[in-house]
Amino acid sequence: MSSGRVRTRRATLGLALTVAAATALTGCSALDSNASASGGSLEKTKIKVAILPTVDTAPLWLAQDAGYFKAEGLEVEAVMAASGQAALTKAISGETDISISSYMPFFVAKSTGTADFQLVADATSVSPKSVAIVTAPNSPVKTVNDLGGKRIAMTAKNTASDLLAKSLMKDHGVPIDKVIWVPSPFPNTAAALAQGQVDAALLPEPFLTQAAKTAGAIPVIDVNSGATQDFPLSGYGAISKWVKENPKTLAAFQRALQRATSETNKDRSKIEPLLVKYAKIDEDSSKLLGLPSFSAKLDARRLQRVPDLMLQMGAINTKVDAAAMIAPQATG
Repeated sequence: MSSGRVRTRRATLGLALTVAAATALTGCSALDSNASASGGSLEKTKIKVAILPTVDTAPLWLAQDAGYFKAEGLEVEAVMAASGQAALTKAISGETDISISSYMPFFVAKSTGTADFQLVADATSVSPKSVAIVTAPNSPVKTVNDLGGKRIAMTAKNTASDLLAKSLMKDHGVPIDKVIWVPSPFPNTAAALAQGQVDAALLPEPFLTQAAKTAGAIPVIDVNSGATQDFPLSGYGAISKWVKENPKTLAAFQRALQRATSETNKDRSKIEPLLVKYAKIDEDSSKLLGLPSFSAKLDARRLQRVPDLMLQMGAINTKVDAAAMIAPQATG
C-alpha cells in the first residue's frame, strides 16, 4: 500500500473519531440539559406558593401559563390566601414553600422574632393609579382631611392597606389615633363601601376598578404621592431554613419569575388575559387597570424604605436591616 493511501486512511479515521467525539459530547450536553429541564438537579420539583387575588401575582401567572416554571423543571401550585399575613402563616406552618405578601408582615415577623423569613424575590412597587384610598358617593369622606375618626377598611393590621393609609394621613396632618380600622378582605371591601359598613378603604388593583364599577367608588387620594411615592409594595418570602435547604429550587423559581416579569413589563397585553382568567375581572376592566411597577430582583437600598417607614409609624419597635433578609438572587 502506498504511503499516500495510508495517510488518506489515517486522515479519514481521524476525522471519523473527531466527529464521533463531538457527537458524544453533544449527546451528553443534550442529556444534561434535559436532566436540568426535568428538574433532576432540583431539591424539590414541586412547590406551593401562597398568593393573593391581586395584580401583584400577574408575573407568576404568566410564568405558569407560558411554561417558564416548567422549563426550569419546576411545578408550582398556587394556594390562595386572604391577606399577606395569612400568606405568611401558610409558609410558617409549612403549608406552602413560598408566599407573596406586602412587605410589612415580613418585617414585623423579623422584628418580633415570630418567624425567620428571607425575601426571595421582588414583586411590585406603587405606581400612579395602582393603589388608592377610595370612598363611596354617599360617604361623609370627600377629601383626605375627612379621614380622621372614620371607619377605614384594611385587610389586617400592619399590612400595606393599614400602614400606607396611615402614612398618607400623616403626610396631610390627619390624626390617626381615633380612626376605626375595620378588617376586610379585598374582595369584600367594595360591598362594605356600598352598604355603608366603612367610610373609606385603601385598595390596590384590580379591586380599585371593580369597586368603581360595583360601588361607584371614588378616589380620595392616590397612594403614589408623598412618602409613599414609588414605594416597594410586595414581594415573595420563604422561611430561612427552606431557603438554605433548597438553593437550586429557589434559583429555578427566581429565574422563571424574572423571565415572566421582563415579559410583563415589555408587553401589557400578555397579562391582560391572565387577569381575566385568574383575578376574575372582565376583559374591559383588564385594559383599564392601573398596573403597579413590576420587578423581580430585590434591591436592598430601595427595600430599606419599608422597615424605615414602619419604624417611623410604630409598626415595629427596632430597626430592621433589609439587606440582611435578602436571599441569594439568581442570574440568567
